[in-house]
Amino acid sequence: MKVIERFIKGDTHGIHYALSIFIATAVLWVVVHEMAESNPIWAISSMVATSDPLMKQAVLTFRSRIINTLVGCAIGLLFIAIGGSRVIALPLAMAVTVLVSSYIVRIPTMWRQAPISAAFIISAGLEHHSRIKGLQAGGSRMAEVLFGCVIGLVVGWFVSVIWPLPEPEPVPVSNTTK
Repeated sequence: MKVIERFIKGDTHGIHYALSIFIATAVLWVVVHEMAESNPIWAISSMVATSDPLMKQAVLTFRSRIINTLVGCAIGLLFIAIGGSRVIALPLAMAVTVLVSSYIVRIPTMWRQAPISAAFIISAGLEHHSRIKGLQAGGSRMAEVLFGCVIGLVVGWFVSVIWPLPEPEPVPVSNTTK
C-alpha cells in the first residue's frame, strides 16, 4: 500500500479518471455494440475526449465539444447531400469546417473537433458510395459521437458524486526575469 501511496503522491485524479473511463467504456460497449449492434469506437473516442476528472473542466470541454461536433457534423452532412460520395468533398468539407469554426463559432476549446467530425461524417458517406446511405451512415455516426460525449459527462458526474476530488493546488508562478 505504501508503494501505491508513494506512486500517486496523494493525487488520485488519475485513478478517478481511469475509473470513469472504465465505467463509461463498459456502458458504451453494452449500449452501442450489444444493443445497437454497431462498433462503439466513435462513441468511446468521443467519451474519452470529453471526460475529465474535474467536473468544472468536463462541463467546459463537453460544451465546446458538442458545439464544434455539431458544426462539423452539419457541414459533413451538407457536403454529402450536395456532393454525394466524391472524394473531393472530404478536403473541402474539412476546410470549410475550419473556417466556420474559427471565424463564426469562435469557441477555441476543442475547435479541432469540428473538422474531425466533418471527416467522420464524410468518410461514412465515402464508404457507402451512395448519397442516401452516406447520409444515413453519417447521421448514425454523428449520433454515436454525441452519445459518447453525453455518457462521458454523465459517468464523470456520477463518479465525482460518489468520490469527490479536491480542486488541484494552483501551481506557483515564478516572477523571475532574465
